[in-house]
Amino acid sequence: MMDEAIGSLRFHKLIYTDWGFAEVDPTGRNMAINFYGPPGTGKTLAAEALAGTLGLQFIHIGISEIESKFVGETAKNIGAAFQEAALQGALLFFDEADTLLGARLSSVTQGIDNEINAMRSTMLIELERFNGVVVFATNFAKNYDSAFVSRIRYHVEFQLPDMEERQRLWSRMLVAGIPLALEREELIQLASSSSAGLSGREIRTALRTALPRAVMAQVDAPKLAWVHLESAIADIKYAKANVGGGNTQSHAANARSAKAALSLLGIKNQETEQTTSGE
Repeated sequence: MMDEAIGSLRFHKLIYTDWGFAEVDPTGRNMAINFYGPPGTGKTLAAEALAGTLGLQFIHIGISEIESKFVGETAKNIGAAFQEAALQGALLFFDEADTLLGARLSSVTQGIDNEINAMRSTMLIELERFNGVVVFATNFAKNYDSAFVSRIRYHVEFQLPDMEERQRLWSRMLVAGIPLALEREELIQLASSSSAGLSGREIRTALRTALPRAVMAQVDAPKLAWVHLESAIADIKYAKANVGGGNTQSHAANARSAKAALSLLGIKNQETEQTTSGE
């Protein structure tokens, strides 16, 4: 799917000018892509790589870049981000996009609701007129409003690595300078088998944790042993199971999106806080 996205940009003149498709799709230069999947699966890196492949500058927009304490300013910041990307000819990347692309509120009961809808309406307008490439990334794609889903041309799912991919990750991260207590291939096999369900980021974290343990266990002549990796992997799996809310995308995820949207607007809403307090 990524190849198709790149191809549609590279062959835009052929399709839209030479073949005349611009007659029925005058805004076809606009390319919106959605990267979705669990945390740590490489969505941001993929967006950076896409920008490099297309020869575009990369503008990374996180929540902090568009957050404002003043009501109405967040929508202006969204417009400014698109304007800057247009001026630079850059790929515009929005992280945690479910906050911005969530469902607009149908039962508007107070000014806060109007502000959330204005923010999301601004995003719809900017997407329609932006003549460039915008990439969204989220761990909660289920929270996207259908109006945004229909305007995004490609939806690319990022999954946790399988056994073969984990082997490649461990092989890459076990750099040559690390002294090993086991044969390298044996250690990679053990680690790959035991790290099912971990993302690439978590595999790197396991090594970050295991290497100091190896040094502390034998300061004079330290070597990375399986016991160090095994305990680090176990710690990460325990944290995934017992710390935070996991990947639940039901009511708690929807409440998170609403609360985050209010935060972007610099507003604390008592009702929303009560809703999310039970997460």
